[in-house]
Amino acid sequence: MILTELGSYVQTRKRVSLGDLCAAFTASPETIRDMMALWVRKGRVIHHPPEAGCGGSCCSCDPTLSEIYEWAATAEQTPPGSGCGCGCGQSGS
Repeated sequence: MILTELGSYVQTRKRVSLGDLCAAFTASPETIRDMMALWVRKGRVIHHPPEAGCGGSCCSCDPTLSEIYEWAATAEQTPPGSGCGCGCGQSGS
């Protein structure tokens, strides 16, 4: 899995759950979180932590479904892998 592929996936879909990312890239939640942390630090992705549950009493909600990654609207101009986004011309990775 390449970091730019992960960024492109989120950019294309706008909002993606951790569970969806794990399934799409056949990776563990920990691996995806570690890689997504870079996009969050760069300001390209907004991380919405998991909620406390759906409010039901079954206690079987998958927490990876409520942990959401959202492509930041301000990052729309710069596709993943095409620079750091500040206009300096340096690599964004």
